Amino acid sequence: MSDEILTRGQASAIRLHPADNVVIAHRRLAQGTRIARENIETREAIPSGHKVATTAIKKGEPVRKYGQVIGVATMDIAPGAHVHVQNLVMSELRGDARPRAAWQGNERPRHFMGYRRKDGRTGVRNYIGVLTSVNCSATVARHIAEAAEKTGLLDAFPNVDGIVPITHSSGCGMAGSGEGFDILRRTLWGTAANPNFGAILLVGLGCEVIQINRLKEDYGIADSGAFQSFTIQDVGGTKRAIAEGLERLKAILPEMNRAVREETPASEIVLGLQCGGSDAWSGVTSNPALGNASDRLAALGATVILSETPEIYGAEHLLYARAASDEVSAKLRARLDWWENYTRIHGAEMNNNPSPGNKAGGLSTILEKSLGAVAKGGTSTLNDVIEYAKPATARGLVFMDSPGFDPCSATGQVASGATMIAFTTGRGSAYGCKPSPSIKLSSNTEIYERMKDDIDLDCGTIATGEATVEQKGEEILEYLLNVASGKKSKSEELGYGGVEFVPWQIGAVM
Repeated sequence: MSDEILTRGQASAIRLHPADNVVIAHRRLAQGTRIARENIETREAIPSGHKVATTAIKKGEPVRKYGQVIGVATMDIAPGAHVHVQNLVMSELRGDARPRAAWQGNERPRHFMGYRRKDGRTGVRNYIGVLTSVNCSATVARHIAEAAEKTGLLDAFPNVDGIVPITHSSGCGMAGSGEGFDILRRTLWGTAANPNFGAILLVGLGCEVIQINRLKEDYGIADSGAFQSFTIQDVGGTKRAIAEGLERLKAILPEMNRAVREETPASEIVLGLQCGGSDAWSGVTSNPALGNASDRLAALGATVILSETPEIYGAEHLLYARAASDEVSAKLRARLDWWENYTRIHGAEMNNNPSPGNKAGGLSTILEKSLGAVAKGGTSTLNDVIEYAKPATARGLVFMDSPGFDPCSATGQVASGATMIAFTTGRGSAYGCKPSPSIKLSSNTEIYERMKDDIDLDCGTIATGEATVEQKGEEILEYLLNVASGKKSKSEELGYGGVEFVPWQIGAVM
């Protein structure tokens, strides 16, 4: 896909690749609309963003978009016909395994104003986290944070961005070992270690499966100025636990307030990539633009985390072709094999995705959705594949295994070290994240105008020819650096992020 293809002003339809046998309706097309460049007329009304056949496609033949196979025809399709779920299904066929040409730009040095931590990493926010080991301590954690706000505890500490209660629905009623136990433990601990937290208060009940003392022993940490812990049972119940929490915060705050922003190279950013409420424009505008920004960050030495394994299914061959080594390819194949087995034993299939909203927006199969979703990762070399919530230690593009459910996926990215989230949407999203600020990018101008309070940047201008992918990628990078330096994203201004912590739950609830 090239910028030239996307700069045709108000053309009735857009061709994304010379090998495609469909084009994308630029606006709603009435029956009988002539698409001059393709020498066809629409046989029926075509919604904006949906596909129109440009040639006769026989039953069983592949349908191509982005130059890739997105499925096969379930019946003969005539030129000018609407191509969607009524005549297109999932296929085992795959397109060309060659990835898009790597971005060739020379990115100039960039900086932001961040908080340098003792371990050498850099945060973009300076929060205190009130972390819970179990759901049973969630209310106490929330009351501690609310009491601190109501009493004006933070008023004398302007360098502290706030107190974030990190609550969840698990921590007990589960096996004390195994995959589910390991995922929750490393999600909790990885979140606590995120450099956007300057200090952590860990609150438990006392009798749960996820024991605080075992966590501290396994991760080699003791209570200190930046880390405090207690259980509700040990301090004598709910009211005393809230009072204890406030006293611990009072002890933590003076040291926290000494943190100041300092100039830091952009290489210290760790960016998590997300898309949610996608439509057919997502893979044409916002995802490629975010991919361009991702390539720029990777060129600067930063870390970019692509995730949502069910939403790269069907496009994995493009990631294999970009893998830094056979070992990296094998890691990705192992995660996809795990998912195929996981869905099978639960009576599901990978093509359960896309959602009804995705389909209304013009996406027909998981192959089509995945090919658009992978564009968020740009064209850089895939340097590593990690499991959910494990630390991202490689620079450049990294893939972290996760579900496609956005809050759950972003939670894992934050636990892996993501200090920022970039989130594309076509149908509209109101997601926000703490401690890592989330910026949202619209794939079309209509949803941007409708949800201006929630969406930071509009990428729909790419489809209208007002901007190129490169120009929008530069704009996204500049905005990310401003947010990293302290500018509030739209979701932060609205107060999002307090209840979006959603660890991935695997295993029996007992």
